[in-house]
Amino acid sequence: MRMRINTVSNMTNTKTLRAVWPAALLGAAALALTGCATDTDAGSDTTDTPKADGTRITLTYDGGLLVLDQDLHVVADDPIDGFTRVNPAGDGRHVLVTVPEGFRVLDTQAEPALTDAVFPADTGGHAVVHGDRTALFADGTGDVTTFDHTELDGADLPEVETTESEAAHHGVAIELEDGTLLTTIGTEESRSGVRALDADGKEIARSEQCPDVHGEGAVRGEVAVFGCTDGALVYDDGTFEKIDAPTEYGRTGNLFTTEDSSVAVGDYNDDPDSEGYLLDQIALIDAASGKYTVADMPDGVGFTFRDLARGPGDEAVVLGDDGALHTFDETTGEQLESYPVIDAWEGPTEWQDAHPALKVEGDIAYVTDPAERKVHAVDLTTGKVIASSDELPGVPNEIAVA
Repeated sequence: MRMRINTVSNMTNTKTLRAVWPAALLGAAALALTGCATDTDAGSDTTDTPKADGTRITLTYDGGLLVLDQDLHVVADDPIDGFTRVNPAGDGRHVLVTVPEGFRVLDTQAEPALTDAVFPADTGGHAVVHGDRTALFADGTGDVTTFDHTELDGADLPEVETTESEAAHHGVAIELEDGTLLTTIGTEESRSGVRALDADGKEIARSEQCPDVHGEGAVRGEVAVFGCTDGALVYDDGTFEKIDAPTEYGRTGNLFTTEDSSVAVGDYNDDPDSEGYLLDQIALIDAASGKYTVADMPDGVGFTFRDLARGPGDEAVVLGDDGALHTFDETTGEQLESYPVIDAWEGPTEWQDAHPALKVEGDIAYVTDPAERKVHAVDLTTGKVIASSDELPGVPNEIAVA
């Protein structure tokens, strides 16, 4: 094991080569997670990794983890304890599953299985994919782990770099293609902004003008956008700029971006005293022009943080609590289409509670239907439901598509 350590401004940058984490590291939680063995040998070159068998959908439910094939048939069902989050690893094959030890790698292809590979993290939180790199944030320590997801084979962990935050907090990080790491600034009590570190770990810029920073993404031209309670923070070529929300309080908590558009789409809340998790406005933040537009949902229709995505033409796609998919022009905010999919539903009591969720892959929107214990595939070019699962073993909650 070879390590490179640089200490700059209370930050440590560590590179670990081909780290292999023993199965014993998984502890008791690993005993509760069962599945078929992977079809790749430890130490195998990633070029020998079997190709993807098609789109796979990973779902969590209370006590379990499901993998569905592109026809929405269940091909794996593993027990898992507690509320679990799932995120695509970035390589189109693997999914990262939060466990007490960190982020455990799920192979969704061939014979889907939870592997023994775990990226260690104290209270694993956000996983952000950009280009060939994936950034994992550990809320319990503030550590950021980054790796090249094209080297992920599910047996050994790829080479990783670990960067320490100045303090532990619920944060997020994204690595740009030139090696710049953007990572949030905060403490256990509050979050204030973002700092930029170059490929050597040296801080090159920072801004603390983004209260309660949450939500991130990179738009066209490698420009990064972060959500704040009073607008958005934009990083472009070594400089941070603030884009103010149209209201004094204007919180954007989650952002959805594409490489072809300069607009970041997010949820929007202009009422600091609002209760519950349903929202009825969408933020459209143009990082190129600095324009911040707010679009309204149809009267009486709400959505949650799980119900936003981008469509095949970069449009905003929203799953409303009326059970329909609503699309909006990402530049003007004009509503384009509405497609009924599931029955009307109510917002959750707690954010972790199962409620309908949306993910889009290419032209296809995947919509969970907890009331019916199903998931549906919708062709966004026609608005037609093209596939529906049978009744699932549990109520679907979190969803990831690989």
